[in-house]
Amino acid sequence: MMPRYLLSRSLYMLPVVWLVVSVVFLLIHLVPGDPIQQMLGEGAAATDIAAARHAYGLDAPLGQQYVNYWRGLLHGDMGRSLRLNQNVGHVIAQAYPATMELTLAALLVALALAIPAGVRSALRRNRWDDRALSFVSLLGLSFPNFALGPILILFFAIELGWLPVSGSGSLAHLVLPAITMGGALAAILTRMIRTSMLEELGQDYIRTARAKGLPERTVVYRHALRNAMIPILTVVGLQFGALLAGAIVTETIFSWPGIGRLTITAISNRDYYLVQGCILMIGLTYVLVNFLTDLLYSAFNPRIRQ
Repeated sequence: MMPRYLLSRSLYMLPVVWLVVSVVFLLIHLVPGDPIQQMLGEGAAATDIAAARHAYGLDAPLGQQYVNYWRGLLHGDMGRSLRLNQNVGHVIAQAYPATMELTLAALLVALALAIPAGVRSALRRNRWDDRALSFVSLLGLSFPNFALGPILILFFAIELGWLPVSGSGSLAHLVLPAITMGGALAAILTRMIRTSMLEELGQDYIRTARAKGLPERTVVYRHALRNAMIPILTVVGLQFGALLAGAIVTETIFSWPGIGRLTITAISNRDYYLVQGCILMIGLTYVLVNFLTDLLYSAFNPRIRQ
């Protein structure tokens, strides 16, 4: 049953991957301006512009460029950066681990804050701590990354001097950007976990588990929370893409050397192939995360495989 389930989910991914690649290719070509002219400068000779355009394959018809782009991707070639004169795949491979490190850290921060907060809020429904956690989660939803990041820098880095302002290289550098990215997600997950836990705590199997004399912690975390995680996984899978998009802003604020900051630099330099490669990697990562989310569904609830 499981191999068939894996095969069916993999086949569903193929048209999505084709659509992501095609949309990225077409969107970049619709951007106004000439990247070759931008690279060579205003005073470049017409012959030099034509030679460079031919060298990068930009003088071919759009359909031929699309075929060449797919051919290159299937061979692991995303083209060459117009500014850095390096293979785009190599440049992205250097920045991608930093973005994944930051995104996963932000996800861990969100889950570490949201799971105990959401469970306690459900167990203490309509009491003072439930209302306090609801207020805090609403406050977290009200602060976007570009506002929360500078506030954290001003307080924890400049005022208290506990953490570095920007850069990377140590765990201390990771704390502020991870909190910045994970704060809003923690607020969303807290509300979701509270709602889902309230529904599960009212089920018959929970009353049966308590009647058998199981410890309350076992009933709540091993039985109720596990079944409550199905809708939570949906939100986490969808919000992972939002984290990747938020990484563009967060990495710029904290000078984090990831793919988000690389995308901003490539856009400002009109680096045609590098922008294309960065956006494609973000899109494909989102598709892969949604595929893994489907697999986690079956792990938490085997009935989904049927």
